Amino acid sequence: MGTKERRDRERQETREKILDAAREMFATHGIEATTMRAIADRVEYTAAAIYHHFKDKDALIIEMVHSDFRALGQQFVRFAMVPDPVERLRLIGLAYVEFAVEKPHHYAVMFMTRTPYSEPDFDRGNPEQDAYALLLHTVAEGMEQGRFRPELNDAEQLAQMMWASVHGLVSLQIAKCDDPWIHWRDLRATSALSIEAMIRGILREG
Repeated sequence: MGTKERRDRERQETREKILDAAREMFATHGIEATTMRAIADRVEYTAAAIYHHFKDKDALIIEMVHSDFRALGQQFVRFAMVPDPVERLRLIGLAYVEFAVEKPHHYAVMFMTRTPYSEPDFDRGNPEQDAYALLLHTVAEGMEQGRFRPELNDAEQLAQMMWASVHGLVSLQIAKCDDPWIHWRDLRATSALSIEAMIRGILREG
């Protein structure tokens, strides 16, 4: 490996270390309460070193969120070629839950935190890169095939209903997993049952 390649790799590893620390702190303490100096202290860098990689906190957040949404899209892309839209919808829901279980800090920042908006650096609307686009495309395809109840005729609305239902289970456990008042059941098992119930509820009779 040449000098330039080694420096580029080291620079990327440093950026990832900073992003990982910031993601955990944002999810645990909140974005407003987490300063760039606190992130620098966590990774044992100077504040100047952090600003060498990210011009400000918004730039750090935007890169983090874009990276995490790309990762989610990659989690879904393997389902794009599943021919049955109902089965694809089921698999998307299960994969969404798995992403949250494996990466709760990613999930908390992506879906449970208000972050600065920036146009994504992937092809928005492309089901092969955009997770929401794949969900929307799947729901629309099921509607075109007449698979869903006739009153469910707005693809955006149904996609958002399905998304919100799974998000509710996931976000409750992430936010309240240590609450002693609730005897939480296994999130994967509960989500699988919930997804099956939702799908049965939207399917056209017969």
